[in-house]
Amino acid sequence: MSDKDSVISDNTEEEDPIPLYNFAKMRGGGLWQLGQSITRRLAQGDKKGVARRYFASEAELKKTVLYDFHVANGGKMVPFAGWGMPIQYKDSIMDSTVNCRENGGLFDVSHMCGLSLKGKDSIPFLEKLVIADVAALAPGTGTLTVFTNEKGGAIDDSVVTKVTDDHIYLVVNAGCRDKDLAHIEEHMKAFKAKGGDVSWHIHDERSLLALQGPLAAPTLQHLTKEDLSKFYFGEFRILDINGAHCFLTRTGYTGEDGFEISVPDENALDLAKAILEKSEGKVRLTGLGARDSLRLEAGLCLYGNDMEQHITPVEAGLTWAIGKRRRAEGGFLGAEVILKQLADGPSIRRVGFISSGPPARGHSEIQNEKGETIGEVTSGGFSPCLKKNIAMGYVKSGNHKAGTKVKIVVRGKAYDGTVTKMPFVPTKYYKPT
Repeated sequence: MSDKDSVISDNTEEEDPIPLYNFAKMRGGGLWQLGQSITRRLAQGDKKGVARRYFASEAELKKTVLYDFHVANGGKMVPFAGWGMPIQYKDSIMDSTVNCRENGGLFDVSHMCGLSLKGKDSIPFLEKLVIADVAALAPGTGTLTVFTNEKGGAIDDSVVTKVTDDHIYLVVNAGCRDKDLAHIEEHMKAFKAKGGDVSWHIHDERSLLALQGPLAAPTLQHLTKEDLSKFYFGEFRILDINGAHCFLTRTGYTGEDGFEISVPDENALDLAKAILEKSEGKVRLTGLGARDSLRLEAGLCLYGNDMEQHITPVEAGLTWAIGKRRRAEGGFLGAEVILKQLADGPSIRRVGFISSGPPARGHSEIQNEKGETIGEVTSGGFSPCLKKNIAMGYVKSGNHKAGTKVKIVVRGKAYDGTVTKMPFVPTKYYKPT
């Protein structure tokens, strides 16, 4: 077994072996486990062992513009979707998660893929591929959506923004980049062959920073002349921040108020430094480990864990993302399957859990009180903010009501669990009052 194909295992009761080489498809709690394992070994002075067991050759990985900045600030770099990314910094994942909710966190998410669709037919083109009512969006607003396949399953989830009637901006997941772009390109060629007016640009010349937490807006306000108090969750602007021409979206992946900032590569380092400086040290660089625990506490799906090619948006609890007009008209891939599920109800549903015993992980079996299998956990871990085990997964319809008692099997032993409404931690999205 080569280093690239090695597994992470500390022979502790807390951890299961995790494949190293593809964190983009890591199953429930993997990033959390990885961060804890690395922290423990570093504390034991085993730096060579950490390098040997956990990290691929640098030559194999793509690097963001901020890679050296992460390393200089104590970032523990791991391979993620073909990129070298920080899983954590000098503080623990627990502390980093709590600090983001209490103060703020700055994430480098430049591995994700931003792209623009332009042309008078860009909206009708995109609506063939996603479930959102893009046409109904006001200019400068966006929404979560899902790219579907012919069977109604999820190819990827994405935040899509209508910049203008002939300009759409969207961001897709790093681990799905190649298949997403191939999918879009294939359909674009057919659309254009029939006379459709649409073109695209992939923003590889830009970096993407996510600034999240209660200090996000006050900190960013120091760096722009725009009044951010009039800029609400889901809205998009093109504006100058710290002297750079940026795409700013009030959104995020933590449940907190915050922003995703698309900034030209040449300005990314200065912007990151300025944000940290203006926060007077309260906003900290934050890695993928805390990002994973934050999104789980917020009840948000991770593609590859909680959404996959065989899971529909209805099953995933994203019915709200299917526009009213789209429910009536269809017109997107897999619409027949999805509209039937809307009418009849899905056979499985995504739900949240609070559980006892060790934290549930991906693939943990879910049973009813009779011991019958009713589903499977897709993400799970210990909540740094709630100080209890949380998880999400899929159960057979009829077992999905909040308060339903279940058993969750971890390492062959069944532990008590309860179906719980999500988000686990209340969201704090900035909306008009």
